[in-house]
Amino acid sequence: MIDRVPAYGLSNQGIETGAKLNWNFGPAALVEQAVSRGEGILAKDGPLVVKTGKHTGRSAKDKFIVRDSETESTIWWDNNASMTPAHFAALKQDFLAAVADKSELFVADLFGGSQPEHRVRVRVINELAWHNLFIRTLLVRPQPEDLAEFVPEFTIIDLPSFKADPARHGTRGETVIAVNLTDKLILIGGTAYAGEMKKSVFGILNYLLPVEGVMPMHCSANIGPNGDTAVFFGLSGTGKTTLSADASRTLIGDDEHGWSDTAVFNFEGGCYAKMIRLSPEAEPEIFATTKRFGTVLENVVIDPVTRELDLDDNSLAENTRGAYPIDFIPNASAENMGPVPKNIVFLTADAFGVLPPIARLTPDQAMYHFLSGYTAKVAGTEIGVTEPEATFSTCFGAPFMPRHPTVYGNLLKERIAKGGVTCWLVNTGWTGGKYGVGSRMPIKATRALLNAALDGSLNNAEFRKDPNFGFEVPVAVPGVDSKILNPRDTWADKADYDATADKLVTLFNDNFAKFLAHVDDGVRASAPGARQVQVARPEVTAA
Repeated sequence: MIDRVPAYGLSNQGIETGAKLNWNFGPAALVEQAVSRGEGILAKDGPLVVKTGKHTGRSAKDKFIVRDSETESTIWWDNNASMTPAHFAALKQDFLAAVADKSELFVADLFGGSQPEHRVRVRVINELAWHNLFIRTLLVRPQPEDLAEFVPEFTIIDLPSFKADPARHGTRGETVIAVNLTDKLILIGGTAYAGEMKKSVFGILNYLLPVEGVMPMHCSANIGPNGDTAVFFGLSGTGKTTLSADASRTLIGDDEHGWSDTAVFNFEGGCYAKMIRLSPEAEPEIFATTKRFGTVLENVVIDPVTRELDLDDNSLAENTRGAYPIDFIPNASAENMGPVPKNIVFLTADAFGVLPPIARLTPDQAMYHFLSGYTAKVAGTEIGVTEPEATFSTCFGAPFMPRHPTVYGNLLKERIAKGGVTCWLVNTGWTGGKYGVGSRMPIKATRALLNAALDGSLNNAEFRKDPNFGFEVPVAVPGVDSKILNPRDTWADKADYDATADKLVTLFNDNFAKFLAHVDDGVRASAPGARQVQVARPEVTAA
């Protein structure tokens, strides 16, 4: 029997507790513990169903990085809230006291990153069994024989029952995610939303890897039958997970990756997919995970008697989620890695209905759109939102970027140029009008356009130059209605389209103003301009 208890224990880290320590349990043992402790219930087909309480998503405003001599000049403080070393010392003292007082804890030793030379060793300490199952599912699991010699580089302590004290700990309230990059310690309290753990590891790698020349990315990635890797950037709701889970391509991962000199590698060993209104027709691979033992379903409504799931019910949360091992996707990569990419895809759900379903970008335009990180909220998603609302999250993941965006943007631009990568902007949002007037872009059309882009055939199409954004848009693609390729043609009210397009151009330029001093002339020239109303027909170029 392999010993899963490491020689380097908690006491070696200065963590003392009389708790029963459950070291490196597998899924069956953790599910058994979660159910027996009343943390969740099993659904009819096997997944564990849990509730996260009042926090059904990340508490972005409650995340802090300790500001000290190491981080003072390396962190993008305009985007990251700071905590003083004194406040963190008090928080750590109180966390360790809480750990010492627990009767039972669950500890998992894991890797962040699948490429051995670029991964980080992470120890996670949980008071909840299902949290330990979640993070074991989402990070990369060491081989059992490696656990006895495991020595962590970073440690996460996650105690949902812990309540922070703003006066003592410098927090906004009782919830806290505190990151100390010098002490290599992350403390999470006052929230049961498990995604905080996984995103904390993403933040660690986003901080460490650029120094090694590795590009960390908030993206999904897959490999075509000819060994061609594609990377999909996109904010929540743009189709990043759905479009990468393609039965004809091998999945590397759905959310977080690194791009080294030799590979695109998954940071994780699992997937964390939205479950709300999941369709077995449109997303069969992901839907199948809702019927597997080992999947963790957060805030999904379940009948307590029949144990049937209702994936369409958002009464607990709109952000219902499922965490499952990546090998639950039939065509997943066994190595969690692939070759360096041939194509990069920026996904946006444009609720304004202005952007075309696909466009080809130059390297400068790619950096511009990467730094912009655009998508749009639809009307009605928040109180007072009656029109589509633009969202710009730089690098398609601003909350997870500890360094200045141009660090990541320049790395991306260099790698695009070095590898001759083709870049695409894909709109999975609205066509025929803005949200409330038009309709959602047909997923069949999106998949057809993506397939043509990734197999290289789209590069042979005829292209026009978009009069608002300057990127190239195909004029005709086999199997796709040509009308949909020119958004203006799909609007009944052309004047309304023009006014909406001008508005979106202004929003892009206003958002990018903060980056102008940090980018070169080529990127500045890639900004969208005023609509060229004098152009009677689109400028057309051969690919």
